[in-house]
Amino acid sequence: MKKLFQTSIAVLSLIFVLAACSSTKNTVSTNVSRGKFVGTWTLNNVSYQGIVQNAVQNVFDQAPPEAFTGSTWKLTNSGNGVYTLANGTSQTIFWSVNNTGPNGTQFQFKKLYEGDKAKNVQEGYVLEIASNDGSTMTLKSPVAIGGGTGYVIYSFAKAN
Repeated sequence: MKKLFQTSIAVLSLIFVLAACSSTKNTVSTNVSRGKFVGTWTLNNVSYQGIVQNAVQNVFDQAPPEAFTGSTWKLTNSGNGVYTLANGTSQTIFWSVNNTGPNGTQFQFKKLYEGDKAKNVQEGYVLEIASNDGSTMTLKSPVAIGGGTGYVIYSFAKAN
């Protein structure tokens, strides 16, 4: 996961350099608006695609996927955020949306601890954005299995 994040950063940097040097006349945008992510979200359901339920023991270097059910994710427009598990454990994060990911748009976040600055944290997590209509959101975390990929799927609803 760490290598995937580092590779994503390298690819993103290369794309920015190439985009800065190229013409924008024929650009087609399929960007996901950052504004659709801002707010407080509740993770209502964790499901699996292509893998059995107990195959993944730990996500985000913190807990089993099911421990995130009922968690709240507060995301600000500045990229700062915090998620709080149902058991009360909180984690400060810095998040972003990558509209140029190799598998489509991606939601990325880094864990921040006391005194950390996001620009100095090299490790993080990348989830594919399956959908986000501003009130519901589905993120997919790829898991390598055998010669293929399975997914842990996180379904969110925006809190009112």
